Amino acid sequence: MPKSKPYLTLPVIVVALVAAILAIVQTVPEKPLLLAERLFHYGGWVQITIISAYAGLLAYNMQFAVRRGNWRVYSWLLFSIVFYSQLILGITADSLFLLTGKLHLPIPAIIIAGPLYRFSSWFMIILFLSTVIMTGPAWCSHLCYFGALEATAVKNKKIIGKPKKGFRIIMLGGIVFVALLLRILNAKDEAAILLASLFIVAAVLLIVLVSRVKGNMYHCTHFCPVGILVSNIKYISPFRFRINGNCTKCNSCIASCRYFALDKEGIAVGKIYKSCTYCGDCIKSCKHDAFEYRFLNLSPVQAEKLWIIITVSVHAIFLSIARI
Repeated sequence: MPKSKPYLTLPVIVVALVAAILAIVQTVPEKPLLLAERLFHYGGWVQITIISAYAGLLAYNMQFAVRRGNWRVYSWLLFSIVFYSQLILGITADSLFLLTGKLHLPIPAIIIAGPLYRFSSWFMIILFLSTVIMTGPAWCSHLCYFGALEATAVKNKKIIGKPKKGFRIIMLGGIVFVALLLRILNAKDEAAILLASLFIVAAVLLIVLVSRVKGNMYHCTHFCPVGILVSNIKYISPFRFRINGNCTKCNSCIASCRYFALDKEGIAVGKIYKSCTYCGDCIKSCKHDAFEYRFLNLSPVQAEKLWIIITVSVHAIFLSIARI
């Protein structure tokens, strides 16, 4: 599909799917979940129209391998800008800009640490796991509001390698241990907020001082506990991304991967490492159609179309309702 003609039916399906799901979000809950509905009468329907059209435009352009990388990063950045803008407005202007009216620290680690610390608020974990089931690791390349900031900072790749496995496990185990320890000790919220704030500072420094300089997603692949978790549980999704028999081992794809998923040793044996997020950036640099999406018994072309439909739809829906 990367080098085939675009399918107009694909964006039409995405528009219909996004509109249908957001229509349920608009009509079923008693309290408006769509921000525009909170701001003015019939605003939710206006928001649905705009978001659905945006989703169709994004889906259409994601079909082109030469465009996919830029559209992915720009749409992902848009998601992050909208998310944090609503957060700032929720803090400084009115709590209606927050989904629940209650403030939580806006970092992915809280998805894991928060429920373990409070033994409540399991909704985000359920939402996170459902996206992994539907799209595999797309959370880390299309949906994470924090990862988009790193993707924007990372431009020219300089360092080639693969993630340090031991460090990734330590980071995930450390987050779980600290959250449970705070729970057992019945620590005050101030202590939890302080530790989470320090985690945010460390993450930002890592992006600015390491990821931006070395040109790889170091925060996502080495530091973020959600990213580490995704790398290991993404196989609960039927989607796969693999190297096929067309590969000539020219290694031209390595420089396009920011997630440490490709190197000479892996390509030599047709292996993509766990840190792959199925983002598809490598497809553009491959002249031999050696990368393909797979989904059960579907052909690679059909699997890729389905991947775009689901991932873009989830992205657009999150864009509408993902708020603190």
